[in-house]
Amino acid sequence: MKLLIFSDIHGDQAALEKLMVVEADYYFAAGDLANFGRGLDAMGPILKKRAGRMYVLPGNHESEADIDRFCRKFGLQNFHGRTIEIAGYQVAGLGYSNPTPFDTQGEYSEQELRERLNRFSGLDPLVLICHTPPKGTALDSAAQGQHYGSDAIREFIECEQPRYFYCGHIHEAAGSHETMGRTEGWNVGKRGHSLELTPLVR
Repeated sequence: MKLLIFSDIHGDQAALEKLMVVEADYYFAAGDLANFGRGLDAMGPILKKRAGRMYVLPGNHESEADIDRFCRKFGLQNFHGRTIEIAGYQVAGLGYSNPTPFDTQGEYSEQELRERLNRFSGLDPLVLICHTPPKGTALDSAAQGQHYGSDAIREFIECEQPRYFYCGHIHEAAGSHETMGRTEGWNVGKRGHSLELTPLVR
């Protein structure tokens, strides 16, 4: 099973068109399709080409209500706070970011991120897809010594050790990879990242 995960399109229709040409069994948009909520519907007809296999998270530039309405309008799957099973893996999604200086509409406190992540505790093997990266890693490095990710997400990864972790949010870190214990993590950016899951034998 092939999963294609991408993030932070920010209205770039050409980048989104390129992603939709890629063949995959499941597609995950990990937030920030739009800019401050504007232009979201323009992304709908492009994503609709993969409707039924397209799972969408709100980033910090979209509200949960925006994404729910958007998914209903274009026949997509709202994946915020939800899980599905793929090839024997639990795949879980959580949108929004930790607080930013920009007061965007899709922000949670660290405590709220912890509470929402707790719903995924004990899921194993787990593929976790969030908008925001874990703090203090290559995945949230904006510049030398500058890290803007989430403490709550880092704590969850360190404790629960999902097999795979995917995020976006910090544009400067797009394409970066980090191993955290047994967790392989990527900041996918608008170019995206593919994951091949071999069905587990139980």
